[in-house]
Amino acid sequence: MPFSSLPPSPAPHPYAIPMRIAELAEYAASGPLEPMPNRSQLLVVWGGKGALHLYEHPHKVARGFALLGRSASQAVAIGPGTSLQGLYIEFVHYPPSAADNRNSDPEFEMVQRCSADCMRLAAELYAAWQEQPDEGEPYRVQLLFSRLLSELRRELSSTRVASANWLSRAVQFIEANYTEDLTREQLAERANVSPEHFSRAFRKHTGRTFIDYLTMLRIRNAQSRILVDNTALNALARQVGFKEGLYLSRKFKDVVGMSPTAFRRKPKRIAALNLNHTGILMALGQTPELGVYTSWLEKNKARTSGHSGISLNPNGHTPTSLYDAVAEARPDMIIHYNTAKENRGLLPLAPVIELPFRTMNWREQLLMIANMVDKRREAEQWLARYDEQVDRINRALDERLGQRGTAIVWELAGDKAFACSGSYGRGAHILYGDLGFRPPEPALFSHGYVETSVEELYSYPADHIFITGTPSCPKSRPFLRRLSQAPQWSRLEAVRSNHLYWLYGADLFCGYDPLSTQAQLNILARQLLPDHKFA
Repeated sequence: MPFSSLPPSPAPHPYAIPMRIAELAEYAASGPLEPMPNRSQLLVVWGGKGALHLYEHPHKVARGFALLGRSASQAVAIGPGTSLQGLYIEFVHYPPSAADNRNSDPEFEMVQRCSADCMRLAAELYAAWQEQPDEGEPYRVQLLFSRLLSELRRELSSTRVASANWLSRAVQFIEANYTEDLTREQLAERANVSPEHFSRAFRKHTGRTFIDYLTMLRIRNAQSRILVDNTALNALARQVGFKEGLYLSRKFKDVVGMSPTAFRRKPKRIAALNLNHTGILMALGQTPELGVYTSWLEKNKARTSGHSGISLNPNGHTPTSLYDAVAEARPDMIIHYNTAKENRGLLPLAPVIELPFRTMNWREQLLMIANMVDKRREAEQWLARYDEQVDRINRALDERLGQRGTAIVWELAGDKAFACSGSYGRGAHILYGDLGFRPPEPALFSHGYVETSVEELYSYPADHIFITGTPSCPKSRPFLRRLSQAPQWSRLEAVRSNHLYWLYGADLFCGYDPLSTQAQLNILARQLLPDHKFA
């Protein structure tokens, strides 16, 4: 194809071209000109002190200050008679769409102390702008402007990182000390910034003012305490940082839309953000508005109530998409584990009840959630029925096995195998907690779980070996074949005594909730007592 016939291709990189440059005193004397459409603005101060107005809000500025951004209004103004020395520039992007990219054109960001290189480049640029173009160097203005813009963007990136660091520390401090009498001035002093800069940056970082964020934290914690105990209003107010109950009640109604008493009595819309808390609610006869399900729990969902609820796939969500999914459910409370990083970001939607799964077993979690949804009696009845079933199975195991010995449950995933302590479920909580078996070695689960290759499972001998993950994990099959051919495997007492058990339904054994636990108990009993009437 002839070159002249080729279709025009868009520029692969953005360009920035200065269109208007003025010294700051000159810009101040003329008054702010109406910016042209699609033009960005850059301002650098290399001397003097004074005030700059951005969207009519005054800012004290001095040598080293720089401003970059874009606005269709007269956003930047400098009072006449200023002593500020520096440069004001309007420029355009090419292609114009590059101006819509926040990374290349933010809406006004500031550097309080830009480098000497920035100020030197700005002064050289202004001098070159005033001179006639040199025939030997006709693009000097463009070159200097590009270097200035690149240098300033590097400094803005550093400023963003530093700002994010002190802002994160400020938010963490507020969350740890929300019950104290905190002020904006105290937080600004800790961050070594002005109160005004703290307010602007904090609102940009959190989407709320400092006072609104502090109030939100206090009210969310008040809601959490209402859900787990029955503290009197005045005592509750003091626990969350308010001086008396009447003020708490007023702020509570502003944030939640109802009084603390009405919230306590209201049937709660619940978002359960992991499959175990979803299963707990289902065992109590309540389907959450938003829940996480294994395929096994999904099949049992219809049995709990006529309400189907929304299924959430927790994998692949960004913080924003997860927030939107939870917001769509309009929850009155959110239940999740205390190790989940996303909990803090969900506080604007509802109180987040954080349960510590490493120190609270499934029974304790069941009773705690039952208290929150006013179903303590149902939970106790469920546990009583379960314990009766465990007792019957244990009596049968006493007749068949006598002393239980050791046991281990392996979950296969490709060429890897995982076994865990009773704190992680996977059937191990039943074997070690309810049926009296022991782990193979006392220190085996010092970190809560152990990982090895499928072909080396013989390195962990036990009296009873349970394997789950097949055939639902076909990638493990070649490794299992090689394991079965290893002489060390065939010499294991559990293999020779026919105490090797295959547990199908890997997704069922992922559950650490009442419903999954009862189903796991039934499967384990059938394997251990194949001829017994309880199996």
